[in-house]
Amino acid sequence: MRTTAATADSRHTDETAPAPARPAGPDEAAPPPAEAAARPPRPAHPAAALSSVPLAPRARWWPALGAVYRAQLSRARVARIPLLFVATFQSLGIMILLRGVVDGGAEARAVVAGSSVLVVAFVALNLLAQYFGQLRAGGGLDHYATLPVPAASVVLGAAAAYASFTVPGVAVTAVVGSLLFQLPLSGLWVLVAVVPLAGAALAGLGAALGLLAPRPELATLGGQLGMSAALLLGVLPGSGLPTVVGWARDLLPSTYGVEAFAHTFEAHPDWGRVLVDLGVCAAVGVLSLAVATRAYRWAATR
Repeated sequence: MRTTAATADSRHTDETAPAPARPAGPDEAAPPPAEAAARPPRPAHPAAALSSVPLAPRARWWPALGAVYRAQLSRARVARIPLLFVATFQSLGIMILLRGVVDGGAEARAVVAGSSVLVVAFVALNLLAQYFGQLRAGGGLDHYATLPVPAASVVLGAAAAYASFTVPGVAVTAVVGSLLFQLPLSGLWVLVAVVPLAGAALAGLGAALGLLAPRPELATLGGQLGMSAALLLGVLPGSGLPTVVGWARDLLPSTYGVEAFAHTFEAHPDWGRVLVDLGVCAAVGVLSLAVATRAYRWAATR
């Protein structure tokens, strides 16, 4: 009896026990383990997910410059009429006042050339210093710092936009001055090179003044002082200035643009000297824009 009961119990245990796992055949996939099937998938690490997402390429220099130029041009378009009127009226008034003192010669050429470039100085030096000073004080540099654009394109784009408004004023001042002092109009085509080169040199200086000034009031003061220096040292001929003042005149970026334009009023212009002055103006422009770019990076990271 005991043997029969033990045999029955063993049969009952064998029937209720789970069957051993059968190995998968060659055409069957192995079933996942029970723990692996019940466990939820682990989320990917945020850093790993971000690293797997491709970032947008950095904007190239020329397209970034064009975008900044168009944006600044549309922003400043509202104030272009007062801007042109003030800059042009100032230069025309200076020439009319000096007409009773200067009869002709080198003095007349210096007055007309200096007054024409003064329109560029008023906008590119004075107003650009005020703009970058207010941009730094108001936190506007943070917006440009987050954009994937080179720093040089921001500075040069804003400078080119402001300098674009000076072209009509420079042309009107040069034509009126030439007629007022009876100078030839044949060399006015040099303004095509003088305006961008002198504008770049003065704009770089104005942007550096605005970005390095700790307060916008100081940026405005620096821009006005720079414009006054362009007025006093650019309109007067360099031959009659004291030695120390002549050195200061040589350090002014717009001086070489004024000299290049003034030489074109001569009866027989020395075009080699004009090209040398334009080359120096271009070199000074590159240097001043480089300084403005460094100032922009310094101000944007503080």
